[in-house]
Amino acid sequence: MKWCHLPVSNNTLLGVADASGSIELLRLVVSENGHILQPLCRLALGEQCLALSLDWSTGKTGRTSEQPLKIITSDSKGRVHLLKVSEAGSKLQNMATWQAHSFEAWIAAFNYWQTEIVYSGGDDGLLRGWDTRVPATSLFTSKRHSMGVCSIQSNPHRENILATGSYDEHVLLWDTRNMKQPFADMAVQGGVWRLKWNPFQYHLLLAACMHGGFKILNCQKAMEDKQEMCTISLSQTLPNSLLYGADWSWIFSHHPSQMQQIHSDAGARLDLVYNVKPTVSYDRPDEKEERTKVQVPYSLQLPIEDMRKDGSRLHTAGIRTPGYDLSLEGAALNTSLLATCTFYDHILHVWKWEN
Repeated sequence: MKWCHLPVSNNTLLGVADASGSIELLRLVVSENGHILQPLCRLALGEQCLALSLDWSTGKTGRTSEQPLKIITSDSKGRVHLLKVSEAGSKLQNMATWQAHSFEAWIAAFNYWQTEIVYSGGDDGLLRGWDTRVPATSLFTSKRHSMGVCSIQSNPHRENILATGSYDEHVLLWDTRNMKQPFADMAVQGGVWRLKWNPFQYHLLLAACMHGGFKILNCQKAMEDKQEMCTISLSQTLPNSLLYGADWSWIFSHHPSQMQQIHSDAGARLDLVYNVKPTVSYDRPDEKEERTKVQVPYSLQLPIEDMRKDGSRLHTAGIRTPGYDLSLEGAALNTSLLATCTFYDHILHVWKWEN
């Protein structure tokens, strides 16, 4: 699941790639009881396949809403699909589909700075680049990863920087102008299932490393000098769990006073804000399954813009909403919120990190 970082016809949209082989768009709407996700449209990628990833074309800092909105997605048959989103967000159109990998195409992602270019990674161990204007021919094929490529993300702050992760337990950084060899290689002691650049600080990279827990990589020297390795600012393992998802918060928050303090390997402070374990598994309401019931021991008071009952926005004084203005990149932000989710124990953790 990924949020679109720009409003579409004044709507906040969530894109979902699911195991039925479909891409679905939902919009966040205000109801009497809070907020709900309302289905907008759905597109099947094909028969007997799983939709494995999606990425919006709106990931770059300062991207304007006038540019066409697109989604790139991949499936379990090794294919990549380029979708166009209508201006109202109510329709998805398949613009192109091509065979990218011999086995599962675990990941597909945009070059946020040049959205005609996309990248894909597959269980065949290949990292490939594509020009969507001629999608049948690859721009390059890299065998630098020794196992399946699971995660790819273009840096939203610095042009020409790409991060990739693999089952081979390595994170690689690339200069997209020369994809023959990566300029940085970091072993992280766990299969890299997800990579996420920090939305405010260009050099911080969050990695979900499956059995290895999660890592925060400081890539500043590697990106500036193209000679140094990334350093691990934080390493946190979660016993008896498989960490599949991790992401940064895009909003600032007031933190609860009661937290479990954990010390990272690097000496920075990491606090567990809360964890949530569902008591009932979630399924689509139209399939007549009971919704997830969760109990949150602490509540986060987020200074996000409030909503009046008529649906109009009431902005909190002095608060900038990330995603609309990412001018905070140069600020001295020493505290970050991040979230992780784990397999086997089915827990969502929310953390506060003070670097």
